[in-house]
Amino acid sequence: MKDIFLLDMDDTLLDFERAERENFFLTLEEKGVHADEDLFSRFHEINEELWQLLEKGGISRESLKVKRFSRLFEEKRIAADAEAIAEDYWRNFPEICFPFAGAKEFLKELSARGRVYIVTNGGAVIQRTHIKKAGFSPYIADVFISEEVGADKPSRAFASFVKAHIDAFEERRAVWLGDSLTSDMVCAKEACVDFILFDPRGKCASFGGHIARDFPEALALIGRL
Repeated sequence: MKDIFLLDMDDTLLDFERAERENFFLTLEEKGVHADEDLFSRFHEINEELWQLLEKGGISRESLKVKRFSRLFEEKRIAADAEAIAEDYWRNFPEICFPFAGAKEFLKELSARGRVYIVTNGGAVIQRTHIKKAGFSPYIADVFISEEVGADKPSRAFASFVKAHIDAFEERRAVWLGDSLTSDMVCAKEACVDFILFDPRGKCASFGGHIARDFPEALALIGRL
């Protein structure tokens, strides 16, 4: 029976794509930069690419914050201060939080079955603020944030840190739920625990492992593992 639950945050418990979009338009509007859907779409692509590079150790977190805007503005020939906009974008994010429908109830059910841990690459201030704003705090035993751990998912160092800091950790009792095949799935393998892909938008229909498209399906899968 599974009673140690390792959960990603963004696009697992929280609708990160919605928050990213709202923050992008808000921040650029504040700086007087015109933004449209095409510009946001390209920003999203660049951001995804850089976060995957971060997972491989190819860029620092501080460089990523600015690089995603400097690349965008250079490509689109937009005269804007990338560093200033990057700072405002990061500052705005803690206040922009959209939990997926049923996320709190999902956590409540898991906490009744065992212990819930957050495992995330997101910024520490952002994630801790979002946990409180979303009402998740009562159901979470601990939070492991790469910025605080000193290693990013999916590194072995991150997985080892998590395992070492959970009392009475046993691999057979743990399950990892996340939306990323390059981050969460790989880190689950490093931790030697079962993995469930959370895919509410149906992006990875061809994935051959355990996959859940909503929280009831995730609970059912966890119960069978």
